Amino acid sequence: MAKATGYQLPTSRPHVMGILNVTPDSFSDGGRHNAIDAALTHAQAMIDEGADILDIGAESTRPGAEAVSLDDEWTRLDPILAPIAEMGVPVSIDTYKAEIARRACAAGAVIVNDVWGLQKDPAMAETVAEAGVHVVMMHNRLAADPDIDILSDIDRFFEKSLGLADKAGIVREKQILDPGFGFGKTVDQNFVILNRFETLKKHGLPILAGASRKRMIGAVLNVETDDRLNGSLAVHMTSLLKGAAIVRAHDVGPHVDCVRMLEATFLERTPS
Repeated sequence: MAKATGYQLPTSRPHVMGILNVTPDSFSDGGRHNAIDAALTHAQAMIDEGADILDIGAESTRPGAEAVSLDDEWTRLDPILAPIAEMGVPVSIDTYKAEIARRACAAGAVIVNDVWGLQKDPAMAETVAEAGVHVVMMHNRLAADPDIDILSDIDRFFEKSLGLADKAGIVREKQILDPGFGFGKTVDQNFVILNRFETLKKHGLPILAGASRKRMIGAVLNVETDDRLNGSLAVHMTSLLKGAAIVRAHDVGPHVDCVRMLEATFLERTPS
């Protein structure tokens, strides 16, 4: 099957973005898919489960993770990006490095998922614009501060990211925002974001929710990462009801089922 080209994120229904970490140290699934065959097998399994997008990352962004050099990151990605793009499902590259994004897009990625919202690498915005791909601009902080108004902080961060995107020439139709559950936030702040999720739509752009297996779930349910599926579904369903366009998840099949049930519920509201 050919690579996904000329991709435009559909807005007719929510999408499920499946997570593929080819890292030895990601917080939830580090080391499980960093062998080439294992990565390709897991990618195909997520497609078979109904993933709309595959998000591939080769550097852990968990708290305390060590930075990975550009060469090491690319060594992990190079053997798998093109073969996965050939599977026919849109590929997202999870990186904050412009050069990795450039190479990944040349290999078939159609979305750049930047956990620093174009603000870490000065070349990222222009790289995305030149590639003509979508970009996910996520809110992030170096450290959590329980004393700040997290929603105001997100607004200020997004305004800067949007300014960088617009200046570089990334068209609005290819811009996506992500409030960054778990990134530089306290547990309580994560729930403030979830409770006010619909306010993020004021920017007029699709919103991605990525809370899969995160600490906010463990803090409530007192379970380890592998036992956070139910909590992940609850957070993501709440996000979808409040307007999320994409949910980013480790467990694709159950999330696809939730989206389908939500679709059926919304269809009932449409007069025949």
